[in-house]
Amino acid sequence: MTPVTAPMVGKVLNIQVKVGDRVQEDDTIIVMEAMKMEIPVVAPVTGTIQEIKVAAGDMVESEAVVALIE
Repeated sequence: MTPVTAPMVGKVLNIQVKVGDRVQEDDTIIVMEAMKMEIPVVAPVTGTIQEIKVAAGDMVESEAVVALIE
């Protein structure tokens, strides 16, 4: 499994995928808000979403695992 990590501290605005979705490398998985900017969190690899570890509105730390791709 490959972890998808938050690039910085911020708030999860929305989740663009669900468990079971197939994603390509660099697809946007989650949109975060940090420093009043929207930051896309992208898939580091091509695969299938196995788990989403956050919900819209959650605050996350930098490098926190937000999803897993297999």
